[in-house]
Amino acid sequence: MKNVTLIPGDGIGPEISQSVQKIISAAGVEINWDVQSAGADVAQKEGTPLPQRVIDSIKKNKVALKAPVTTPIGKGFRSVNVALRKELDLYANIRPCKNIDGIKTPFDGVNLVVVRENTEDLYAGIERQIDADTAESIKIITRKASLRIAKYAFDYAKNNNRKTVHAVTKANICKLTDGLFLECAREIAQQYPDIEYKEILVDNLCMQLVQNPQKFDVLVLPNLYGDIVSDLTAGLIGGLGVAQGANIGEDCAVFEPVHGSAPDIKGQNKANPTALLLCAINMLRHIGETAGADRIEKALYSVLAQGRVLTGDLGGSASTDEFTDEIIKQL
Repeated sequence: MKNVTLIPGDGIGPEISQSVQKIISAAGVEINWDVQSAGADVAQKEGTPLPQRVIDSIKKNKVALKAPVTTPIGKGFRSVNVALRKELDLYANIRPCKNIDGIKTPFDGVNLVVVRENTEDLYAGIERQIDADTAESIKIITRKASLRIAKYAFDYAKNNNRKTVHAVTKANICKLTDGLFLECAREIAQQYPDIEYKEILVDNLCMQLVQNPQKFDVLVLPNLYGDIVSDLTAGLIGGLGVAQGANIGEDCAVFEPVHGSAPDIKGQNKANPTALLLCAINMLRHIGETAGADRIEKALYSVLAQGRVLTGDLGGSASTDEFTDEIIKQL
């Protein structure tokens, strides 16, 4: 039995976490869940939204499934997500974006992966108030981090039968920082002659993604661009409710959906657990539970394709519990 840290989060997090646990159990996959609370509610009790016990649990178990956690805007603790990535050196953020039968979208045939550098850039959080009218934020790009994320992108392409890697920057303007990122991507690309390497400016990419997203395969980007583009690509496949994500490091991996904690529907049995379930499927494959992952994925896709029992955000009227039970029936 595998030990996995579970962070139920806040808002709708505990509801969708419970749904996913129920489905995994119904599929016959035995997981010993090490449940660790984090987020806004915890901050009131323990003085921080990310207690050390959470980090210690992930370091011990090496893998975590994390539901959404509320991040305050404009003040206070920067982000549980950012803190976890920094503390555990989860340097690669992976966002697969693929059309799912039954989810209506403007495009068909989208099947791309966003590989985002996760530890530096403007997200390093180096900011200062120069005077009452001026604030400054420093963008950090290093050779080490850029080489590492480029290598991850090419390894991912190689291991998943992907044909092309695009390096995405704004190197025509940010000549030193994005220029260094591009230099590192070119260096790594030379080690993978079987994978086509291309470069594109981030603004051009955004335009092309909403015209012809089918032409893209693997995208590798610095942190800020990766954050923005990965939400754009989620929109191509039906929105954040069906968008999965993973944060991968040398020693640990944290699998989490992209959407927020939706406190406005907390406790109303309306939340869509699909994104967290997709993350869990990916997590199960990561820990070697491939057969169970395949069964759950097949059941989920069957429910979505049939379109009879869907949550409100997917155009249906089913509750979280009804959607969960339908997936379990399909199992």
